[in-house]
This record gives sequence, structure tokens and C-alpha cells, in this order.
Amino acid sequence: MIDSMDVKPSDVVRDVGVLLDSELTLKHHVNRIANMCLYHLRRLRQLKRHVGVEVMKQRFLADSTTATRL
Repeated sequence: MIDSMDVKPSDVVRDVGVLLDSELTLKHHVNRIANMCLYHLRRLRQLKRHVGVEVMKQRFLADSTTATRL
């Protein structure tokens, strides 16, 4: 109990943006990052069909800068 509140255990917790399980592995975190990367790759592939090379380069650079948080 903390401040008269029951604290329930959790299988996975997030600390400073990193997902950790009870064994302190990064399995859930790596899976989440991989899924996010696959999502963005699929979006780039869909976008490629409709726009030119220059727009793809700009989009790739924009996605690359946001991917640094991963």
C-alpha cells in the first residue's frame, strides 16, 4: 500500500519511454518499435505510388528526424 492505496503489479511498465517487463527485458519495447517502423515503411510505400521522388525524399527526411526518438 502507498498512501492507503493498493498497488497492483503489472506485467509491463513504461519508464522514461522504455517498456520493461518483470524480467527487465526489452522484448515489448523492441516489438513496439519494430511495429512502428513497419507502419512507417508501409506508409512510404503507399505514398510512393502517388508522388514524385523529391516529395519522397522530403518525407523520408521528416520521418528520419522523428525516428530519433525511437
